[in-house]
Amino acid sequence: MAQDVLALIKRGTEEILPESELAPLLKSGKSLCIKVGFDPTAPDLHLGHTVLLNKMRHFQDCGHEVIFLIGDFTGMIGDPSGKNKTRPPLTQEEVQKNAETYRKQVFKILIPKKTKVVLNSEWMSRLSARDLIELASRETVARMLERDDFSKRFHQGEPIAIHEFLYPLLQGYDSIALHSDIEMGGTDQKFNMLMGRTLQKQMGQTPQVVITVPLLEGLDGVQKMSKSLGNTVAIRDPPKDMFGKLMSISDLLMWRYYDLLSFRSTSEIEKLKVEVAAGKNPRDVKAALAKEIIERFHSQQAALEAEQDFIARFREHALPQDIPERKISTTKAELLITHVLKEGGLVTSTSDAIRMIRQKAVHMDGQMVSDPALTVPMGLAHVYQVGKRRVAKIEIVRSV
Repeated sequence: MAQDVLALIKRGTEEILPESELAPLLKSGKSLCIKVGFDPTAPDLHLGHTVLLNKMRHFQDCGHEVIFLIGDFTGMIGDPSGKNKTRPPLTQEEVQKNAETYRKQVFKILIPKKTKVVLNSEWMSRLSARDLIELASRETVARMLERDDFSKRFHQGEPIAIHEFLYPLLQGYDSIALHSDIEMGGTDQKFNMLMGRTLQKQMGQTPQVVITVPLLEGLDGVQKMSKSLGNTVAIRDPPKDMFGKLMSISDLLMWRYYDLLSFRSTSEIEKLKVEVAAGKNPRDVKAALAKEIIERFHSQQAALEAEQDFIARFREHALPQDIPERKISTTKAELLITHVLKEGGLVTSTSDAIRMIRQKAVHMDGQMVSDPALTVPMGLAHVYQVGKRRVAKIEIVRSV
C-alpha cells in the first residue's frame, strides 16, 4: 500500500529533493503541510497550472490536506523566474481580482474539505523593514546569481532590480510561516523552493522536501503554456473551443498531454501507445483525451456535444491528407490574419482575404473566421483553409 502511494506521488514528477526523505515522511503518519504557491498574475488558470493541481489532488486522494497558497503579496513584486527582464508589478486591485477567480476555479480539481486556501499577505504584511533586512542578510548576491535567469541577465547586461532578489527569499519565508513539510512547483521554481529549505534549516525547522513537476508545453509544442504567448487552453474555455484546441496539437505532443494531464493509469496510456503504433488513428486517441479534459471542467454531455460539433465541422471542411507547411518571418509579435493568408499564398491580396472572410469561406483550425481584424500571435502554427481547396499549415516565426 505504501509503495502504491509513493508511486502515485512520484508519477509525472521531474525531481524530488531529496528523494530519500519523501518515503519516511509519507509513512510518518503525521498531518503533513503540503504547500503549493500560485501568483495571481492572470485571471484564468490553464492546463499548465493543472499539472500541479493534479499532483495536489494525488496527495488528497492519499488522505492529506493541501495548502493552496495565493501569493497576493509576492504577486505585487512579480516572480522573476524564467524572465529575461524585470516583470512589471501588479496593483493590489489586480492581484485581489485574480486571486478571487483562482478560488472559484481550483475546486474543479481539488477537494474543498481537504484544501486550505491562504494568502501570504496574512504574514507578509506584518513584516517590518527590520524583518526584511534581517531576511535579506541570510543570503548573498553571489548565491542569487547562481540562478540561471539572473545569471543570464547579469552577463547580458540586462537590469536586475533589487526587489527581484527578494522574491526567492519571500517565497522561502512562506515555507517558514507555514512550517511546510513538502513544497511543489514547476521546474522553474526549483531555486526558490530550495531557498525555502535553506531558510528553514537556518531557523531551526525541519527542511521541506521539494518536488518539481514539468512545465507543460503550450499548443505550439515549443514554449511553455502561457497566456502571454497565446498558446493556452484555459479551464474556463468553452467546451467547443477546448476540443478544437486540443485536437490541433501534434501527435507527439498528445502523449506529453496524456502523461501530465490525464487521470488514466500509466498502463492504460501505454496500451494506447501500442494501439497507435499498431495502426489505430491517433486522432481518435486525441479525441478521447479532449473529452476527458472537457468532462473534468464542464460535463460529460458538454464533452459529447463538443466532439459531435468538431466531427460535423471536420466533415464539412474535410482537409487533404498532405497539407503544405509554410513559414512567415516577421519582427512583430502578431500579424493580421489577412496578412497571414496573403503571405501564405492562400489569397491573392488583402482585399481578397477580406472578401473571403466576409463570405464565411475562411477557417482556422477548423473554426470559421468572421473578423478580418483578427490577429495571430507569432510562434504558433495553424491550419488555414480558404474555400474547399486552398489549405496550408502556416507558422509565424521571428525574423533572424
